[in-house]
Amino acid sequence: MKNENTATRELKRFFLVVAAACIMAMNIKSFIRAGNLIPGGFNGLTLLIQQIGVEFFGIQIPFTLVNLLLNSIPVFISFKFIGKKFTGYSCLMIVLSGILTDILPGYPVTDDILLVCVFGGIINAFAISLCLFADATSGGTDFIAIFFSEKYGIDTWNYIFAANVIVLLIAGGLFDWNEALYSIIFQFTSTQVLHFIYKRYQKQTLFIITQKPDEVYESIRDITNHDATLFKGTGCFRKHECNMLYSVVGSDEIRKVVSRIREVDGQAFINTVKTEHITGRFYKRPND
Repeated sequence: MKNENTATRELKRFFLVVAAACIMAMNIKSFIRAGNLIPGGFNGLTLLIQQIGVEFFGIQIPFTLVNLLLNSIPVFISFKFIGKKFTGYSCLMIVLSGILTDILPGYPVTDDILLVCVFGGIINAFAISLCLFADATSGGTDFIAIFFSEKYGIDTWNYIFAANVIVLLIAGGLFDWNEALYSIIFQFTSTQVLHFIYKRYQKQTLFIITQKPDEVYESIRDITNHDATLFKGTGCFRKHECNMLYSVVGSDEIRKVVSRIREVDGQAFINTVKTEHITGRFYKRPND
């Protein structure tokens, strides 16, 4: 039974990565190139190098070749520090999306550059999210984001966005400021949508007033593998003794946890607070 579950999970990961690669390649050909955008990350750096090759040296550099060379060091770091299967599926994404970008025809959807930026950014975030849900990445700076998120337990996507803005400003200085500034809109849209969809490295703090602390704690532990701390107190209005459980869980787990707590204790009072940063031991679900 365990082997069947493992095989099903790996098959699901494979199809998610393949779907993400197809969406990423079509987005590059139909939105990004149609708007002459530079999408940031290693894909954007690859397109920038291709543009430099055409405009300054008159040569067409294959997307796949440059993308693989740029990703070689992050792939090594990922293999050593994040996980072998994680790296393998990420490499599948990098290679497949690169090949599809080279061979698929482009179908420009709209000539409106602002629509290209916004909807191209949304589609880009969706493709990256599919990879992340498959415990993989689209390569490049996503490897870096996952590495620092795993190491320090923080959400690093905004830091990656800041680094991408620097690359885009360099592109603006070399080529066209309109393209660079529109590309920043594209990247901002993609980052914010990614934040909304994928919440693994975001944290929520739970404060739960309950008459069934043991059952509630068991629910939290079963779903998340996280611990909790029990505080004893007195309700100010009724002067009754009460129990407060304190726990920190991932934002992607919060809905399931709250639903289970409601099943265990329908009278529980639950307060959830966004957590900016934590230090100390915190369980992290493995990527492999």
